[in-house]
Amino acid sequence: MQIIALPHIPLIQTDDDLSDIILAAAQAIDLTLADDDIIVTAQKIISKAEGQWVKLADVTPSERALELAATTGKPAALIEVILWDTATVIRAVPGLLIVEHKQGFISANAGIDHSNVSGEPDMLLRLPVDPDASARALRASINRRAGVSPPVLIIDSHGRPWRFGTVGVTIGLSGLAPVQDLRGTPDLFDEPLAHTDVGFTDQIAAAASLVMGQAAEGCPVAVVRGLPFEIDETARAADVLRPKQKDLFR
Repeated sequence: MQIIALPHIPLIQTDDDLSDIILAAAQAIDLTLADDDIIVTAQKIISKAEGQWVKLADVTPSERALELAATTGKPAALIEVILWDTATVIRAVPGLLIVEHKQGFISANAGIDHSNVSGEPDMLLRLPVDPDASARALRASINRRAGVSPPVLIIDSHGRPWRFGTVGVTIGLSGLAPVQDLRGTPDLFDEPLAHTDVGFTDQIAAAASLVMGQAAEGCPVAVVRGLPFEIDETARAADVLRPKQKDLFR
């Protein structure tokens, strides 16, 4: 398996054509995309192209935002933007706000970010409105332009309960199921696996993050080549989320 970083991705602006940019970046390193590749993109370039910018100066905090700001010590305007995308506040303590996003996953600050967003101060970036739809649209556009249809993953960095450090996870996808069910597959001693579900696309997201980076690397797209997979056109990123009735920790 290879994970190939695509260099020469410019700073993305609203309404930029990401399929053109990705294909040009691949061409620049003599990489011809194929159906059995997997394209991994950072969430930020999707959000930027879709115009998900928010300027803090334009935000008026609600009463709930003011309450949470007093608890967390975070700016009330930032809290207000987080609340726009929040279904449920899970934990609010000094310096930390953990929420369930309206898309179903649990993360700090509902994925609202200001790092690697803009040189303009106080500019925030929200997640795509529908990351699965964004992945489908990007995949379809690449297919129209290049005649191939590799799966597309949109990834973000999430923290984890009980462990330090963020890792790449998939928040939007097209063409791949996020979980591989290996139950019944024989182990090394020919015993059938009883409980093994593999977070397949999250594994890919974490691996791709190693070459994409987290800081000033400027590499928001990678191509995974040589990894066997089965196409699944009905899969959604939400298929990886554990149902609340099976969540033993809430």
